[in-house]
Amino acid sequence: MQEIVNRVDWQKSDLLPVIVQDIENNEVLMMAYMNKEALELSLSTKIAHYFSRSKQRIWKKGESSGHIQKIHSFNIDCDSDTLLVKVTQEGVACHTGRRSCFFTELESGEVNSEVQVSSETLYGVIDTLYHTIQERKSADPESSWTAKLLTKGENTILKKVVEEAGEFSFAYKDDDESEMIYEAADLTYHMLVALAAKNISPDRIKQELARRFKMSGISEKNSRNK
Repeated sequence: MQEIVNRVDWQKSDLLPVIVQDIENNEVLMMAYMNKEALELSLSTKIAHYFSRSKQRIWKKGESSGHIQKIHSFNIDCDSDTLLVKVTQEGVACHTGRRSCFFTELESGEVNSEVQVSSETLYGVIDTLYHTIQERKSADPESSWTAKLLTKGENTILKKVVEEAGEFSFAYKDDDESEMIYEAADLTYHMLVALAAKNISPDRIKQELARRFKMSGISEKNSRNK
C-alpha cells in the first residue's frame, strides 16, 4: 500500500484534493481532501475517509448520517496532486441534504436541486445550525440577522455573547427554568456565530470535551496551568 500512497506528490501539500464522482452517472458529488492516513484508510476499506479542515481530524464520510461512500476506483491526475474517486453514494453527499454539493448556479445564485433529507436528521441541530450560519455569510444583511451580525464584526459578535451570558446568569439567579432554557439557546446561537466567524467547527469543541472527559477535573486544570 505504501507504494501506492507514494505515487502522490506530497511535497506540494499534506492534503490531496479529491473529486468525488457517482459511479452510475458520473455526477460530481463533492470535493474534499485526504491526507496520507485518510488515503490509506480509503484504500484499505474501500470506504471514503477524508481529512476535515474544519474539524481538524480524519472523518469517515457518513460517520454520523450513515450516508457512506463505497469506493470503486481511484485515479490520479497527470501532476500526481489531485485524485478522482468514483463511488456508490449511500443517501446524499451534501450536508444540506442534497444529492450533490454543486447545486447553486454561480452567476444567478439559482438553487437547482431540492433537499432530499433533512440536514438536522443527518447531523443534529448544533451542526446544522453551524452550517446554516456559515451559509449566511453570503446572505443579504438586510434580510438575515445572522448575516448582519457577521457583517458588523467581532466587537458586535462578542458583545452579544457577553450579553446573552449575562441574561442566562440572571435567569439562573431567578431560578426561572423556562428562561434559563431560552437564554441558553440564545447564548449557544451567538457562540456558534462567533465560532463560525473564525471557521471553528463545533466538532472541535466536542473533541476537546472528549479529551477532558478522559481526564479528572483536577488533572485537566493542572495541565492548563503548566
